[in-house]
Amino acid sequence: MFRALRASQRNASRLLQATKIIAEGDMTVNVASQLGDSCLSGSQPARGTTVLCVRRGDQVVIMADGQATQGSQIAKPNVLKVRRIGKNVITGFAGSTGDAFTLFEELEKKLTLYPDQLTRAAVAMAKDWRTDKYLRKLEASMIVADATESLNITGNGDVLSPHDGILSIGSGGAFAGAAARALMDIDGLDAMTIAKKAMNIAADADIYTNHNFRHEVIGGQVDPSAESAAAESIPK
Repeated sequence: MFRALRASQRNASRLLQATKIIAEGDMTVNVASQLGDSCLSGSQPARGTTVLCVRRGDQVVIMADGQATQGSQIAKPNVLKVRRIGKNVITGFAGSTGDAFTLFEELEKKLTLYPDQLTRAAVAMAKDWRTDKYLRKLEASMIVADATESLNITGNGDVLSPHDGILSIGSGGAFAGAAARALMDIDGLDAMTIAKKAMNIAADADIYTNHNFRHEVIGGQVDPSAESAAAESIPK
């Protein structure tokens, strides 16, 4: 208890020191380094992207942008953040790319143990993610979906199912999710159309999200024009 209190006091002292330096005009200071890694560990695992899942009728779509950001720079504009596992499961991630692909592999293992049981596989993976010494250090958030279920899996052990068929993660997730929910009230729009329109709104509002969208879809009749438009938005 006393050790935790002393650590908290040290972090508070560093924060005050960093604030003072910034107030004096030295804007090059790195506040994170002043605080130390222990204070910020895992605090922003979902920064720098937008991933949206929309389910309507018999169609479910996971769509993500392609921007990878390092600090204030765009490192790459066409990162692939969505993936299909087998024929029946689609996924998207926000966070560290290396960590996300490690988590993809873990999910594949769980789906091998529990075929056609996405919820059970997701719960088993979330449990390992939270308790395993190696996996619990991975910083990412995932959306997974099959023909009947959509789930958000986090490193905190959460497996969340939406009440309205919409899930969103990442820095632009709030924009995309709100736009998608508004568009759900319009008759005649399928999941693909809603996802594309909502992602465009998010990309216009969030500096860490671009318009290079990639997607995976299960079910429904996909509009060929939507497929070609998404493909044309990706740099060759």
